[in-house]
Amino acid sequence: MCCGTHVSNLSHLQCIKLLHTESKKGSTLLSYIAGGRVGHYLERAYSNERTLNQLLSVSMDEHRESVEKLLKSNRVAAKVTRAQLREIAQLMAQLHLSSPSPRPFFNLHREDGDTEFMNVLGNELAPKGVFVFVTVGGERGAGHFLLARGNDDDVAKLGPKVAEVLGGKGGGRKGRFQGKASQLENRKQAEDLLRTSLDIK
Repeated sequence: MCCGTHVSNLSHLQCIKLLHTESKKGSTLLSYIAGGRVGHYLERAYSNERTLNQLLSVSMDEHRESVEKLLKSNRVAAKVTRAQLREIAQLMAQLHLSSPSPRPFFNLHREDGDTEFMNVLGNELAPKGVFVFVTVGGERGAGHFLLARGNDDDVAKLGPKVAEVLGGKGGGRKGRFQGKASQLENRKQAEDLLRTSLDIK
């Protein structure tokens, strides 16, 4: 009768709040709280409700609708941002290639970039013989990196070395090496390594 609460008298439970049920392997799991935990749960729920009321500027009954609208807006904004980043990457590549004397080494770090941003630059520049070194993420800590140039064997040789300097790992096919980094603060060391190995000033 005590449902695992191990009280000497059922009156010690004070009250029980049934939370939800869950079907599992032909059985039904019942979640509940009892005794003083009900009061603590109610206190936390009320505190969260007041916080959400202030953050969303709506009453409790409108929390779900308000959050769903925010999530939808965020998805739309993220989609627009990705599209803009693609366009920026394409324009940067075109600008680089349209120079009277295009540099053989394209080196860039962008905090708000993503892997798609890197890949667009690699796809636009690497086939033209430009060695691409792009990183995205914060100036310190974790992020992503890309090395690319045509079907160049140098990329396969230098990729693991750059990954080691950046505290990360990665892989790829011939002419392309991509991975995750944990120490983007070492980016300048990776750049110097590439310039020295490729004999690029």
